Parts: sequence; structure tokens; C-alpha cells
Amino acid sequence: MTHRIRAATPADLQHLYEMAKLTGGGFTNLPPDRKSLTAKLERSAAAYADTREGDPDHPRDELFVLVLEDVATGEVRGTAQVFTRVGQQWPFYSYRMATLTQHSKELNRTFRAEMLNLVTDLEGSSEVGGLFLHPSERAGGLGLLLARSRYLFIAMHRRRFGDKILAELRGIIDERGGSPFWDGVAGRFFGMSFQEADYFNAINGNQFIADLMPKHPVYVAMLPESARTAIGLPHPTGRAAMRMLEEEGFAYEGYVDIFDGGPTMTARTDRVRSICEAQEAKVTHVRAPEGSGPVVKSLVAAGKLADYRCTFAELALDGDGVVLDPIAAAALDVGVGDTVWHVRR
Repeated sequence: MTHRIRAATPADLQHLYEMAKLTGGGFTNLPPDRKSLTAKLERSAAAYADTREGDPDHPRDELFVLVLEDVATGEVRGTAQVFTRVGQQWPFYSYRMATLTQHSKELNRTFRAEMLNLVTDLEGSSEVGGLFLHPSERAGGLGLLLARSRYLFIAMHRRRFGDKILAELRGIIDERGGSPFWDGVAGRFFGMSFQEADYFNAINGNQFIADLMPKHPVYVAMLPESARTAIGLPHPTGRAAMRMLEEEGFAYEGYVDIFDGGPTMTARTDRVRSICEAQEAKVTHVRAPEGSGPVVKSLVAAGKLADYRCTFAELALDGDGVVLDPIAAAALDVGVGDTVWHVRR
């Protein structure tokens, strides 16, 4: 069975909606709302249709939606998203953990207080997010294919993206679908549950945060223990995603999500493993690569913008080109003489 990543189209709405209903909440980029998903797909289609190269002096906040497709059946079994530069249309808020140290000579004691500061430090960064894999497909490395295909897309369209990249991981959600962090911090000011706020954000954006969120630092020691212990922790289902991000070169630098307190991972774009190691090459032969040199299990991508496709492949280096296995070549719709990008699996 062969799967490939391709650009999403408006015809994928029903597939995305069915997957959105399986997320279990706290998944802002994939809300179970047809109107919101339609708007996402329309925004993505506009980005795919815009062939202008990126302009650092006039950055655009574009969204590209990708889907994981079973080549044999055409079924969509997963999705992921890439944002070129967040914070261009409305502020991109995060909390950042900081420490305030104070000393009393009279008491001969030093106090160190941890605080949460509301910041927009990450504006202008690119973002990878919205990754969801259908529960029945969580084997065979398909999550890795979904995640890393985004980095090949960035490498192939590098001028559209920022110098820094971030990934927000879903935070701790309790058995009721609530967030201990939200209940301990923002919920006290908004008069709405986490689920209500998260859904409102997914549908309408987060300007209401700017309107109502207190701008003063929040002292962590004053929060309930349930909220304190949730800060910077990923949801149990996101631990594997966090490890994959760390393997790519992302790190947790104290930024957390303003809704559920989950960690925001960051990296320099050109230091992300799958971006800096990606190579461009011509296909010299389409055949089983055995006998052509060492066989390399890889991710291989082809096509720009709406024609983008990515799949697992076996290949062998052939001078400045590659010998590509026929199954992958068919999934990518490439032949001899075509250009592909590849990175070791």
C-alpha cells in the first residue's frame, strides 16, 4: 500500500471534517466546523495559486494545507498545515516563562519568582501545525511522512518562509475535555470554558485574547497546582510528535500556548534537519535501485505549489542524479529527466 502527500483542494472538505471530529478538542487548526474548514481550504487554494516568490520586505501570512492520500483508493487519511509567516494579519500571542530574582538584605534571602509574560516574540516566524493522522493509520511511519513532508515543502519554496520556525504542541487536556491551565489563568478573565474559548478561537481568530487578556505578568506561584504542573507539558498523544521535532532540531525555549499551556517548539529554519539536508536532483533512471549503488530509504518530493507531492522511496545516487524506484515514481508522477527533492528517511 502506497501513500503520498499532496496539496489539499476544496474537494477534501468532507475528509477534513470527518477527521476533525476525531481530534478530541484542543486542536485549533482543525476545528470540526464546515464553515471554518471551507475558509481554510479557500485560503490554502489562494496560496497555492500565487506563484510570486516571497518578499522579506512584504511578508505574507499564507496557509498551505496538505493531505495524506492512499494512492490506490484515493482516500484521505491524514492532514498537516504550513504557515509562511504568522502574525501578519493579527497578533500571534504566546506566554513566555521568565524568572524575576529579588534579594532582601534585611532577611538575607533571595527570592526567584517564575512568571508568565504575554508576548508576540514569534511574529514573522513560519509555523508547522495542524498535523492529524487517522487513528487506523498510526503505523508504518505515516506520521513521520506527514510531518517531514512539510519541511521538504519549505525547502522547495524557501523564499516564502521566515528565518525562524515554530510548532505548537497540544497541552494537557483532562478527561472532561477541559484544560487545567486555562481554568487557572485565562478562564478567570473570560467567563468561558476552555472548549468554548478554543472553539471560538478556531472559528474567529484570537483577537478576543488581545481585548480581554490581562497584560501584566502572571506569577506562577499564585496559580493552582493543576495549572502550574501543566505548563510546558505536551498532551500524552503529542509526546511522539515532540520527539520528532527534537530530532529535527527544534527546542523548547519557554514559550507556551495561551490556551492550554502546551509547549511551543522553535528552531532556525535553515537548521531544521530535513530542510538543511534536502537535496535537489534529476531522475536518471526509474527502476529498482539495487545494483546502482547503495540503496537509500528516503522521502522524495516533486512539483511546486499545487503540484506538490511527497512519498517514501528507495533510491540510489547516480552521479548528480538519482535512480528512483517505480512505485515512488508513479506516486510522484515523475519520470526520467524530472527534478525531485530528497532527504534520508
